[in-house]
Amino acid sequence: MRIITGKYKGRHFEVPRSFKARPTTDFAKENIFNVLRAYLDFDETRALDLFGGTGSISLELVSRGCPQVTTVEKDRQHFSFISQCQRTLGDEAWNPICADALRFISRCAQPYDLVFADPPYALPELAELPERVMNSGLVKEGTLFVLEHGKTHDFSDRPDFLEHRAYGSVNFSLFRK
Repeated sequence: MRIITGKYKGRHFEVPRSFKARPTTDFAKENIFNVLRAYLDFDETRALDLFGGTGSISLELVSRGCPQVTTVEKDRQHFSFISQCQRTLGDEAWNPICADALRFISRCAQPYDLVFADPPYALPELAELPERVMNSGLVKEGTLFVLEHGKTHDFSDRPDFLEHRAYGSVNFSLFRK
């Protein structure tokens, strides 16, 4: 897993083969971050990475200068790996939390500028995530929500939908409060 750009550009972290989750491909990650640059100034963005998986998105956010990045991951092996990456970088802006993302959505009242979610594509609640996130305490006026999902989901009928991007089999839907 490679960091594409920013202060940690080129750093590699070896994801254990036993992981169920795989990092977002470099191609998809680079392209979605190019899109996000049009919406956000990373130096002023407080970001939340739900379903952190390997921590790939969080690594990129920290590298690009976000002053606060919170990663939520419930799988203990994945959380341990994410925590190890954070310790390796020694970056105080990054705060990994071992918790269930769906519970975190319903309980957290701290708003973020960017909420990124990369749930398992087979998650039964995936279709409800835009509703849950956009009506939670995680968002405020102007918050950008990015949902990574498979091609079977279409969220374009939502009033807060901004755009959809597809990079191979990886799809992103963007929403704004």
